Amino acid sequence: MSTSHVIVGDGIAGSSAAETIREQDPDADVTVITDEGETLYNRILIKEFAKGKLPEAPISIHEPEWYEERDIDLELNTHVTEVDTDAHEIRTHSGDVYGYDKLLIATGGTPAQLPVENSDADGIHHFWTFQDARNIREHADDSEQGIIVGAGLLGIDLAAVCAAQDIEANYLMRGNRWWRYALSEEGAEIIHDALEDHGVTPVFDSGVDHFEVDDDGHVEAAIDPNGERFDGDFCGIAIGLDFNTEWLQGSGIEVEDGVVVDEYMQTNVEDVYAAGDITEFHDTIIGEQAQNGAWGSAKEQGATAGKNMVADSEEDEFRWVSSYSITHFDFPFLSFGHPTIGDETAERKYNEGEWRRLAFKNGQLVGGVLIGDLSQQSRFKQLIREERQVADQKELLLEENVDLEKLESAPQAE
Repeated sequence: MSTSHVIVGDGIAGSSAAETIREQDPDADVTVITDEGETLYNRILIKEFAKGKLPEAPISIHEPEWYEERDIDLELNTHVTEVDTDAHEIRTHSGDVYGYDKLLIATGGTPAQLPVENSDADGIHHFWTFQDARNIREHADDSEQGIIVGAGLLGIDLAAVCAAQDIEANYLMRGNRWWRYALSEEGAEIIHDALEDHGVTPVFDSGVDHFEVDDDGHVEAAIDPNGERFDGDFCGIAIGLDFNTEWLQGSGIEVEDGVVVDEYMQTNVEDVYAAGDITEFHDTIIGEQAQNGAWGSAKEQGATAGKNMVADSEEDEFRWVSSYSITHFDFPFLSFGHPTIGDETAERKYNEGEWRRLAFKNGQLVGGVLIGDLSQQSRFKQLIREERQVADQKELLLEENVDLEKLESAPQAE
């Protein structure tokens, strides 16, 4: 008998798992279920689409024929409401039941809502799906004044949409800088200056107390906790994700900040795996549970899960140093590894547009941020993968060109 694999979610993690399963087992039954109404698309390129820089055509990755050619059953517009892990079954909103031998959870998340008055008003956007990008692009074409909320990697995408669409915007940040968990004030200043050059004004120690709307229910202003009013007919909010785990309640599957999995993408329940943004996975490099929402990481997790689902054993472990790039400015920006954790840091500004920050934990390099010059990224990733004790050699790591041979010959801490 063929093995039945059910994958809930058709993002890059779910799709990568489906492709891997089909390659590993040509006779397997593979079903992909998604609540979206379209097949896999490039979540990286939808930012360029929303900015008005790309047409729709290059965004799609898999057409429906891709699934047909690989004998993968695809169920669009289907919301999974429950899983019975004892019976090995999932149920959908329409009452359909799918049995499985192996189940993959790859449902990702939904943008978190601001818990303030009028946060659901017309003209307030969240940026996650292709349909979100379409709505943003259409509205941005007719807008003049913008408000951005969320001082992180997704928030700056919304700020870039305003810049590209010639919308003057205020970028409301709760702290004293953008992405304060990974950047110092010196590094963030480079980003702040670039935002202002593009017509987006950073507003620090701010946020949103409530929104004001017009008689038609369309947003017209944000009032921050200090009582300051910011006009805007276009608003973008990116304050994080709520993971889509409601359907797992009562299943016995462990859920904390995400679905908890080991290095093989296996949950605590037999025959159930998870991959992508939704996972809280065991990172074998840093030796603890971690999360990562990068595209490459999700794709690799999906492939790892697919291999282990077919093998029916713990054969392939997920071991990956992720990276995330921003291409909105005249200079490149890249974060790698886990730049927001660590017990030590080292940083240096080389000129007005080049800056580097490295994060260390227990003596190991665990992540960092590069602005302006990305040429050393492969060396830093290598050091992370090798779990080298290098925290005592910060000056060598801050040289413009890092010489790994010098690091190898330098004395290590006891």
